[in-house]
Amino acid sequence: MLKKRSKYNVAVVGVGAVGIEMLRVLRQRNFPLQELRVFARSSREIEIDGERYAVKQISPEGFAGIDIALFAGTEGEKGAAVTYAQEAIRRGTLVIDNGADFRLDPKVPLVVPEVNVRDIKKHKGLIANPNCSTIQMVVAIYPIYKKVGIKRIVVTTLQAASGAGRGAVEQLKEETTIITGRGFQGLRVNVENKFLPQQLAFNVFPHIGAFSDFDYTAEEWKLVYETRKIIHDNKIKISATCVRVPVQTGHSEAIYIETARYLTLDKVRAILSKAPGIVVIDEPKDNLYPMPLDVEGRDEVFIGRIRRDPFSKNGLWLWVVADNLRKGAATNAIQIAECVISNWK
Repeated sequence: MLKKRSKYNVAVVGVGAVGIEMLRVLRQRNFPLQELRVFARSSREIEIDGERYAVKQISPEGFAGIDIALFAGTEGEKGAAVTYAQEAIRRGTLVIDNGADFRLDPKVPLVVPEVNVRDIKKHKGLIANPNCSTIQMVVAIYPIYKKVGIKRIVVTTLQAASGAGRGAVEQLKEETTIITGRGFQGLRVNVENKFLPQQLAFNVFPHIGAFSDFDYTAEEWKLVYETRKIIHDNKIKISATCVRVPVQTGHSEAIYIETARYLTLDKVRAILSKAPGIVVIDEPKDNLYPMPLDVEGRDEVFIGRIRRDPFSKNGLWLWVVADNLRKGAATNAIQIAECVISNWK
């Protein structure tokens, strides 16, 4: 159990896009740090916004004295969380893991603070951070779910390159540079360092994660299973299509929901406007609606294009946008840590 103190020793594991954002968010949110350690596979120095960080090679012994470890999300059998999470827990560290390895483990809380903060109390040394696309969706739909219930969700996600990591962003930049450099004379290119399964520049493709049951991808199933776990409702029907788009940062989602009871649009807007972590921008006639370009660097979930299905009394559409590296990953993890320590203040 984490002991009460005014400041805490924190470790960030991984210095990819999410790890870097975790370091940035810790500083911006004035997290009460006593000591900060940064771990990766190899030692080096990095610079973020003019601040230098000494990165140390990860080892089980490195977690001695650490109160909270934020794992940035390297997954799988050889990933940092599988290799080192239990080692950290044995040394008294609370692990908050951004990867997928433990999200559906029934013994591990899967937490979005605006939705199911009470689940934090069930942790046994490990709390999972949901997938980026799941986080912004549950923040958006939960206030409506809590008010009248939701029977069905159909969602199409438009996910930025940064959601696939630094390699995907570099591929997008290289492809775009080649195409613009030759004056748009032919939009198809074949770059040497191909990270994604298809060209991304001036293109979109519906393939995020490996294909699985019913020809849905792993990313699409995450939206189903993670959402059900977070809101504690296995009956809600969820169907998803996940699309990679040529945007650097910021996921967008077109979400269709069928509510259990009728709500007026004014009531929907009022519910969402009062909900924590949500900003409503919904003046489409004045060209005001959320866009990835505008929400980059922000921690809220932005909602617009709130409208009714003209052919279904209880059908609603929401357009939902969030910074996938912040609220979709780093910020949500640090909000979990803030909620944990607030219980002992």
